[in-house]
Amino acid sequence: MKTILVTGACGQLGRALQEQAASSPYRWLFTDIDTLDICTKDALAAYAKANQLNYLVNCAAYTAVDKAEDNETTCLRINSDAVRSIGEVAVQAGFKVIHISTDYVFDGTNSAPYVENDYTCPVSVYGRSKQTGELMLRAVCPEALIIRTSWLYSGTGANFVNTMLRVGRENEEIRVVSDQVGTPTYAGDLASAIIAIIGCAEAGNFKPGIYHYSDEGVCSWYDFALKIFSLARIRCRVIPVDTKDYPTRAVRPQYSVLNKRKIKQTYGLSIPHWEESLKRMMKGLKA
Repeated sequence: MKTILVTGACGQLGRALQEQAASSPYRWLFTDIDTLDICTKDALAAYAKANQLNYLVNCAAYTAVDKAEDNETTCLRINSDAVRSIGEVAVQAGFKVIHISTDYVFDGTNSAPYVENDYTCPVSVYGRSKQTGELMLRAVCPEALIIRTSWLYSGTGANFVNTMLRVGRENEEIRVVSDQVGTPTYAGDLASAIIAIIGCAEAGNFKPGIYHYSDEGVCSWYDFALKIFSLARIRCRVIPVDTKDYPTRAVRPQYSVLNKRKIKQTYGLSIPHWEESLKRMMKGLKA
């Protein structure tokens, strides 16, 4: 039985993988900072050796985008240096790496969905740290597989959906940015995709490189908020505003739609539309 380690297992994607692991034919190990510090290379190497890893899915990351502007050293240590260490240990120990990255490696100036070899030009500390992590990983472990995703959400943790559910019930009116466009991604969908990729790898079809994964469709944060409120039957009024009228510490990409053709063709994935996935997730909250 093949052994898969998921780091950052207490995050949204890590929890989604935990939920789906029981129905897959693998031995799963789940760690977070309290059980394995990926920033300590020796500890990572010892863990890999002791558990004879076949795969490592790195969901660990510093994701506080605005706080990263004032905590660049910590952000780089987790999102860049630790990722390089994972790649180095993977080569030494002989396991495959699936690393999760982000749409924030782009500057958001495209007018068509980003493909994997488009020029990366991040506009925030967080984005730069993730870009550097990608570059370091590919340099030391060319056989790694990197998945860039966008607008991740789930029923748990800090994310846009849970924030909207809270503020929508607490206020009669809120303002939401309408000129930033992308695609929401349900963590459960990405978890299913990762498990499918591992299945392909076990069947002899593992093709490393950079891939894009989000749910299908396109929307603004404003559109996303409207749909959340509609499904939750929340009567809060949503006012669309421009980014300039809603300043944040870190700059966000204004357009971050990802082209998923490569991952769909390579691994035979069928990707649901974001609205259908949101409905499914919201039904789960009510259950």
